[in-house]
Amino acid sequence: MMAKRAKAPPRISPKRSRAPSKLPKVSAGELVTLLDFVRYAVSRFNEAKLTFAHGTTDPIAEAAFLVCETLHLHPDQFESFATARVAAHEARSILDVIGRRVASGKPAAYLVNKIYLRGLPFYVDERTIVPRSFIGELLDSHFGGLDDEGPSLIDDPDAVENVLELCTGSGCLAVLAARAFPNAQIDAVEISKDALAVAARNVAEYGLQQRVMLHRGDLYGPVAGQRYDLIIANPPYVDAEGMAGLPRECLAEPKLAFDGGTDGLDVVRRILDQASHHLAADGGLLCEIGRCRSALEAAYPQAEFLWLDTEDSQGEVFWLRAADLQNAVKLQKRPSLS
Repeated sequence: MMAKRAKAPPRISPKRSRAPSKLPKVSAGELVTLLDFVRYAVSRFNEAKLTFAHGTTDPIAEAAFLVCETLHLHPDQFESFATARVAAHEARSILDVIGRRVASGKPAAYLVNKIYLRGLPFYVDERTIVPRSFIGELLDSHFGGLDDEGPSLIDDPDAVENVLELCTGSGCLAVLAARAFPNAQIDAVEISKDALAVAARNVAEYGLQQRVMLHRGDLYGPVAGQRYDLIIANPPYVDAEGMAGLPRECLAEPKLAFDGGTDGLDVVRRILDQASHHLAADGGLLCEIGRCRSALEAAYPQAEFLWLDTEDSQGEVFWLRAADLQNAVKLQKRPSLS
């Protein structure tokens, strides 16, 4: 039972409630199998009215994720061991992590220092946002060359020589890009020193230090003068209304990674406005913007955005060709300051 990828944080959160201070006492032998512990966790999560937006979409998927991680099992192995008995010391560890999830309100990924994207494990902690981008799926579905569904946005992944990832955070998308484009050098830029330390750990874990170069700085600043076949960006895009209503779990993450200004487009505009100076003539920009589609289309009325859907998203990621960028930026509408 592989945990599903969660959607972006809601604009307005459900009413926040105080989690129980401690879990009910569980006697030895009352919970026996992995399924027993998942059921127990789901009951506690529902009771505490937790929010699920960090790699899992519901309490069942999150409970299975925590049980598997505590038992050192990949999520894909859950069904194979669902009815297996849990040892006493394992039971104590599972109950402990369930209790910490309820009491702390922290994302589950922070409690076990792990998240999965496209089935691959990545290290994560409070220094960076919990990665949950739709772009990983799109790299597989729309950039793989010819397939049964027709030509992709880049016909030959092997021909891609260089990729820029902006706002890399934990470095997960940079790693996935390196796998999607085996001959490409990846420049990954991040403004947060703390987040870059996490990214460096993930890049090293996959042995990509020679292909993924990490840069600290503000967007294109560290790579001035460079041009790329592809620019990938998952920038902060939560608008002011969304920031005011972030659920408790999201409040545990770095604010810098969420805050996109009044309409959510502060950073997105800067990425778009400068992208043509950093793209090869036949390149393109792949950018995730959450629920800001209507605001973006209003700001760039002439832009020929191609909206790419995934299993769990519609109209949250766009593709824009380099050839269309200059005209789109020239005719953009700036928001009123009144």
